[in-house]
Amino acid sequence: MDLNDRKLQILQAVIAEFINTGEPVGSRSLSRSHDMGISPATIRNEMSDLEEMGYLTHPHTSAGRIPSDKAYRLYVDELMNESELPEEEKQAISHKLSETKSELDSTIEHAADLLSQMTNLTSFAIAPRANESKLKYINLLPVDETTVVLMIVPETGKVMNKALKVSPYTEDSLELLGKVMTHNYMGKTLNAVLAMDIINDFTTDMESLSGLAKDVVPSFIKTLEKMLDVDLYMNGYSNIFNLPEYSGNMEKTQNFFRMLEDKNRLTDVIVNRESGVVVTIGDENSEDMKDCSLITADYKVNGKLVGKLGVIGPKRMKYDEDTSVIKYISENISDTFEIKEEK
Repeated sequence: MDLNDRKLQILQAVIAEFINTGEPVGSRSLSRSHDMGISPATIRNEMSDLEEMGYLTHPHTSAGRIPSDKAYRLYVDELMNESELPEEEKQAISHKLSETKSELDSTIEHAADLLSQMTNLTSFAIAPRANESKLKYINLLPVDETTVVLMIVPETGKVMNKALKVSPYTEDSLELLGKVMTHNYMGKTLNAVLAMDIINDFTTDMESLSGLAKDVVPSFIKTLEKMLDVDLYMNGYSNIFNLPEYSGNMEKTQNFFRMLEDKNRLTDVIVNRESGVVVTIGDENSEDMKDCSLITADYKVNGKLVGKLGVIGPKRMKYDEDTSVIKYISENISDTFEIKEEK
């Protein structure tokens, strides 16, 4: 049986209708809402064929039909027209993200918030894995007589600040220690620095640095270790209660929240997805996500892929609109953190 143009037209209409209403679609309602120039009986026959081909399913409590995972896959791959975001939405995204453009973590957190607002789904964004990030510089800033701030700046822009209690120091010794640490570790990855004997690096340095270094170096090591963790930002948990798939099904809702609560598991799933914009639907996901669709996109810093963001929700999602929003936000982040070459 061929998937001819008429069947494709009807299938696309069923998907659009079901995404819009959340209700199983019947031939009569489809003929009223979509002018295809054919009778409800013809539409019914074609829908029956589409069900036999595995593109539609027939809930036992309804006379209507709903798209299968196979139908959504075809829709995303071949039938979907990517939406163009309105200019005012683009400007709102750019303005919101530009508020924190000096801090990557804050920008990523805002991106997750924007995604949940614009898609009405549960959103997520992963801050960079820093293990391959190279150190740009290390700074020590005076606060008071016994407190300094350790600032570690990697090339990804994920700045870490740590307030330390130290022995009395001079500003000259503080500045010098920062320069020595920058000289020792600049251009090395965090993993490479942690593999070094950091404490012994300072045994041959000037005697005037020894006391200050003893206070600073242990916190420096702990801060580097913390930077290796992946930060998962999530937003829009409550959006699920607005979706008919979940609002009347407590067991399904509980399963969804249990899946979201396992942050380590979810992080691994997201991080290990392929590069680019990726849409996985239903059974293409793991067992705990088989009732969901997951859309992810990469974002970059200085042209290097450092994280992912996206949404997770029911298979009945607005793939065209949601994909457009995710792509625009990820591209905006990449543009924001791109260092322009001076001409």
